[in-house]
Amino acid sequence: MAEPEQGGADISRGFVRLLPALMIVGGAIFDLATPPRFTAVPLFAAAPLIAAPIFTWVGTLLVGIAAILGVTGLHFYNHTLSQITAFTELTTVITVAGLALLINRVVRLGSQRLASARVIAETAQRAVLPTPPERIGGLHVAARYEAAQADAFIGGDLFAVQDTPFGVRLVVGDVRGKGMQAVEAVAVVIGAFREAAEQESSLEGVAARLERALVREGARHNLDAVEGFTTAVLAEIPRGDRVVRIVNRGHPEPLLLYADGNVNILEPTEAALPLGMGLGIWPDRSDAHRLPPGATLLLYTDGLSEARDRSGVFYDPGRRLAGRLFPGPEELLDALVDDVRRHTGGGSTDDMALLAVSRPAEGQQERRRTVPVIGAGGRDGGDQGGE
Repeated sequence: MAEPEQGGADISRGFVRLLPALMIVGGAIFDLATPPRFTAVPLFAAAPLIAAPIFTWVGTLLVGIAAILGVTGLHFYNHTLSQITAFTELTTVITVAGLALLINRVVRLGSQRLASARVIAETAQRAVLPTPPERIGGLHVAARYEAAQADAFIGGDLFAVQDTPFGVRLVVGDVRGKGMQAVEAVAVVIGAFREAAEQESSLEGVAARLERALVREGARHNLDAVEGFTTAVLAEIPRGDRVVRIVNRGHPEPLLLYADGNVNILEPTEAALPLGMGLGIWPDRSDAHRLPPGATLLLYTDGLSEARDRSGVFYDPGRRLAGRLFPGPEELLDALVDDVRRHTGGGSTDDMALLAVSRPAEGQQERRRTVPVIGAGGRDGGDQGGE
């Protein structure tokens, strides 16, 4: 699908770049093929205007000069250069060519500002939502942020992974609202999570710290409980323990994909309010689930589960992933993003944050432990190290 679309876009861009020249040539043919009372000036005047947003300033200038010379040459050929109509038509083309140069300058300045804004947005995204390493605490990790708008980089969705003394801890969340206020709330949640994940001995304690941080942020901005909440799911994978603990604060349920293709929806034992609502204090309770070797934990925001097709049918990740096998979390996210695009026809209406963490299968873990030993002094070290 992508290659034909790209080919069509290239053809369209090539045609548009040829259009100014075609307008000038077409104007000359029209003028030569019609009686003198018909004028081709609109075609000559349109050429520099078309060139202005797509050509450089010099390119636009050359198109303008070509249009002026074309009109002058035709009047010279028709022996009408001394008539008032020739002066009027030349003045029109010269004025439009000058206006095209001004438009070109404005477009170039706007493009430079847009490019600067994109660089700033990319930098902000990397600072607030840095891409986690592929290996953390012996686990394979992949993360993805898919913006609903092509030129957008970051919104209210968030994710973070951290290796702590208590195991690998994760968070995926969705801040209510859009714009810079949502980005600021994302930064607050990520910052509070980074600190609390290192210090709190329990996952419930981490959730409580995030709650207090968001309540403080809401008070600083005078937000009520309805405006300032964040749905989130927190997970903890302790070292040496084949379980994952989950605290869900009003967020879509994570999925656990097993090596045999089965999918388990990790529903919370007790429903809990989103973070930051400040409507009271209820103790969090984590739920423990088995995380055997070869299994993958998938956390996501509602941009995935609320993606709709043309008939309004929601995307069901549990059903769509059931029975499918993936070599690793990165391949899982690639397939998931492609499947959502097919489901929606490429037109998602909400941002989507995805985080997948898998525990390597027994055979994979064993090979990774033995290869360095063989390569250090064994006779087959070179062959093993090249695998």
